[in-house]
Amino acid sequence: MFGKIKSFATRKLLEKQMKDAPKEQQEMVMKMFEQDPELLETISKEIEAETKKGLSQMQASMKVMPKYQARLQKLMGGQMGRTPQGFNPNGTIRK
Repeated sequence: MFGKIKSFATRKLLEKQMKDAPKEQQEMVMKMFEQDPELLETISKEIEAETKKGLSQMQASMKVMPKYQARLQKLMGGQMGRTPQGFNPNGTIRK
């Protein structure tokens, strides 16, 4: 029961945070959330921890997201394109 409530609350929070994102992106993230809510919750908590250390939201995301790139790509069914240089696990840009 609490799992459903937690899932609903997290979904509403995601919707609120993504209100300015394109509809296609919103749908993609919601689909990923439904497939693996724990992964997105983990990513969210890590980004929040990094922002509390003083990083901007973008810097924190760039630091955390590369750790989960493979899992996110799997959830997206390979739709996520790789950047030419990519990212290192610590968030720096690979050259």
